[in-house]
Amino acid sequence: MGVDLRQVVAGVLTLTMFVMLGNMIKREHFDSLHEKLPGEDQDAQFESSRLIEQDGLVRLAKRSKGPWIRDGELLKPCWTKTALDEVEQSKGFVTFSLTNGPEYHVSQIADAVVVARYLGATLVVPDIRGSNPGDKWNFEDIYDAEKFVKSLDGVVKVAKELPSDISIRNLAVVKVPNRVTEDHIVENVEPVFKEKNHIRLATYFPTVNMRKTAQKSTIDTVACMAMFGTLELQSEVSEVVDSMIERLRTLSRKSDGKFIAVDLRVEILENKNCHGSGASGRKSCYNAQEIALFLRKVGFDKDTTIYVTQSRWDDTLDVLKDIFPKTHTKESILPADKKSKFLESENSELEKVIDFYMCSQSDIFVPAISGLFYANVAGKRIASGKDQIIVPADISGTSALITNYISPYVSKKNHLAYSCFC
Repeated sequence: MGVDLRQVVAGVLTLTMFVMLGNMIKREHFDSLHEKLPGEDQDAQFESSRLIEQDGLVRLAKRSKGPWIRDGELLKPCWTKTALDEVEQSKGFVTFSLTNGPEYHVSQIADAVVVARYLGATLVVPDIRGSNPGDKWNFEDIYDAEKFVKSLDGVVKVAKELPSDISIRNLAVVKVPNRVTEDHIVENVEPVFKEKNHIRLATYFPTVNMRKTAQKSTIDTVACMAMFGTLELQSEVSEVVDSMIERLRTLSRKSDGKFIAVDLRVEILENKNCHGSGASGRKSCYNAQEIALFLRKVGFDKDTTIYVTQSRWDDTLDVLKDIFPKTHTKESILPADKKSKFLESENSELEKVIDFYMCSQSDIFVPAISGLFYANVAGKRIASGKDQIIVPADISGTSALITNYISPYVSKKNHLAYSCFC
């Protein structure tokens, strides 16, 4: 008996339809059980985003997954050494130490150079002191000493060390405020220098404000040059930072190699005064859960790679990793052969340096903690055209545009760096 081909085809089609119907029912049942996280609907919106500008500053990356922001325009230094007047050279020396981490180092360098130039003194390359008594390193253990000396040629005379006939114990200690002014030097520093010939500076920080001022002077030009043109990492430290960045970019294939750096340190978050609201109503810091929800609500999905400045994993970070599985600390991305020196030693200064430069070079920087780290990372990013700095907030709804949370340092262009770069 012959087989009717039409009946065979009809049977196959009928079976196929039943299979497709079964799959649709199962998928609908699974989707109904899946609870969407806040901001999940934003993914499709940002997937095909066109270029958007806000006040000429914010540029959403075209057709990238997530609300990534493109680099800003690379600014050029406003200063030139040729614009500086010659200063009568004295026979005195100015010494100082770098303390408390790289966010302080850039300001301490600037103040020391400004003071030494005004006095016509020779500046001695500083040592580096840690937070514990006895913690001391040479400048070249972290920074490029040759670059530092060369960058100040024509600005101030630099010596690698004090002459042997001058004892550091006999130096007069003079305290100067961060962003020292000419008036302060004239009234409080110059008289001591004229009497003693040699002084040791100690910078204190009455404020961590890095906003630009309305008035500009020659001192500002020197401060800009010192703050943004003198410090570079020495080769080994620079290579470690580069390798960590490369590792994160490799882990970020689904977001075109982009990653977010979040300054979030548990020991600071545990400070009882940390969560008080300021006059603006914003918190002074945000914990891991608040950061996770904030990033989700502005449109970042679970494939986003995040670097956190907390050195070693802490249980309080689990909530961040639950929402963003690709969350990493130094512990998980440092090259294995470098962990003993950079992570497992007593030298926390190296960890701070790594964090500062990782946050300066990430595709987006989120300061979960307000303070000088945020302010000086912002300055370094602005100087290099990486102005993607997002300040977190508690978002009441389920989603929000990332452009609403651009740092005021950038949106208002009120950071000191905008006085130094054109």
